[in-house]
Amino acid sequence: MIFALNQRPPFAAPLPFAALAALFAGCAGETPPDTAAGPDAESRMVEEVRLDPEEARREAAEIRREVSVDLADEFVLTLWASEKLLADPVALHVDERGDVLVAQTTRHRNSEFDIRDHRDWMIDSITWQSVEDRRAFLHRELTPERSEINRFWLPDRNRDGSHDWRDLAVNRDRVSRVSDSSGDGTADRAVVFYEGFNQEISDIAAGVFSIGNDVYVTAAPDLWRLRDTTGDGWADQKESLVHGFGVHIGFSGHGLSGPTRGPDGRLYWAIGDYGMRVRDREDRLWEHPHEGVIVRSEPDGTGFEVFAGGLRNTHEFAFDAFGNLITVDNDGDHPGEHERLVYLIDGSDSGWRINWQFGKYTDPDNNAYKVWMAEEFFKPRFPGQAAHLLPPLAAYNSGPSGLARNPGAALSPEWEDFFFVSEFRGNPPRSHIGAFRLESDGAGFRLAEQRQILSGLQATSLSFGPDGALWFADWIEGWSMNGEGRIWKLDTVDTASRELRRETAALLKSGFSGLDGRRLAELLGHADARVRLEAQFALAERGAEGGAILLESARGAETRLARIHGVWGYGQL
Repeated sequence: MIFALNQRPPFAAPLPFAALAALFAGCAGETPPDTAAGPDAESRMVEEVRLDPEEARREAAEIRREVSVDLADEFVLTLWASEKLLADPVALHVDERGDVLVAQTTRHRNSEFDIRDHRDWMIDSITWQSVEDRRAFLHRELTPERSEINRFWLPDRNRDGSHDWRDLAVNRDRVSRVSDSSGDGTADRAVVFYEGFNQEISDIAAGVFSIGNDVYVTAAPDLWRLRDTTGDGWADQKESLVHGFGVHIGFSGHGLSGPTRGPDGRLYWAIGDYGMRVRDREDRLWEHPHEGVIVRSEPDGTGFEVFAGGLRNTHEFAFDAFGNLITVDNDGDHPGEHERLVYLIDGSDSGWRINWQFGKYTDPDNNAYKVWMAEEFFKPRFPGQAAHLLPPLAAYNSGPSGLARNPGAALSPEWEDFFFVSEFRGNPPRSHIGAFRLESDGAGFRLAEQRQILSGLQATSLSFGPDGALWFADWIEGWSMNGEGRIWKLDTVDTASRELRRETAALLKSGFSGLDGRRLAELLGHADARVRLEAQFALAERGAEGGAILLESARGAETRLARIHGVWGYGQL
């Protein structure tokens, strides 16, 4: 069902699955495109799907019985949301209430490009220095005068009789809020929070994160902030906080992703080797057009800066208990190369440039030479390696997509120090979720342990929920969109009722703004990183009063973690 924004819908019946799939696939009801970096031009509509809770629970159990997976003995797997509630999920974020924000795409490989499908564009693409260069090329290459040439691969989506760049601005990605309204442990409701991100230069919506009532979405060329100011479930405010990501056309899936909040209170997110050219709110120019970067800013978009560069394609990343940023970078698909487990530091360069993907392009006498491979930039540190780059910690498994770290009060105590990674390989039996643990090694780390948790599902994104379970989005099958998607929960056996997990969930749900300063100071030493950070952020928001408590904690708290959070919180001030 689709309802006007200002009309209270009757919510009498769920949207039929076939109709929902058609909507997700962008096959029906196409409306005017998003044409500006401000609020969209499309009509404001609210769509809600409700399932009978008992039917949803019964169907989830049936799907779980039918799905064949290899699962580590100490884990249990349950289906939380079926394909009746979502489709083609690229990223998810579980908020403090246990609702799930899901970024879903209809633009993948049809309204954004893979250079392997357009090899004649390659030379042009690597010359671009800005998003506007990309836009100008598309307007030249996909002009209405070339409609007959383009009709063999570009559908006339806006039905104006011409196959041109305007047809790239029709399909819209969306963010939905999926929830369990009955409280029985299975999702039964999905509300479309926002739909758009469909300029002709828009990549897919590949990351979502929330802070309070603000929802942040990464959809190149912008980091967007969405707000629902009326309480009707639809984001009626959309603001581009940072613009200028996605300079090149490269391998599909290298767009903006991974938004999360760091221990300094700032937002962090990543772009793959599509590159960026950003002029920030303080009128500073940041030019990294040929490499992937991790960037950060204050939650309002001010204070923007590049944190780490020289990356190829990191999807998600996480901070350890001491604020170290850990992730896995995808390889360049060269023979003998491998994915890389990386510890990234402020100002680092990991060595990748988009040029390394293509060798010497069209020169038949020198086409095999690739600096990345010849200089062995992809290998962990070895004697004689180039000193200008930050080498990886270790080789890693293929297809890393989602990544999350156990915040402390999740799963069972055995898994407290582990990072979890999904390996997306386009085929369920070959796709996995694994875990690794690091140990200190000089000024860095070494890979201490790896374990395989699950095989048989195509997880795209991971997020720990307030309940302490590991939640993940399931693409289900293949590389292409299929109009289906699910959300699963991984947990350790018989640990959901552990006292620490119950306490953590209750704290996260109730919030921290109403707690007094002494209580917040106590929580700076809590066993769960999410609780420590929220206590830190709450104190930092209280100005001088909170600053005095943070400084006192930094100087003399009983635990090292409480002292560290005191330092971080005082730094925020």
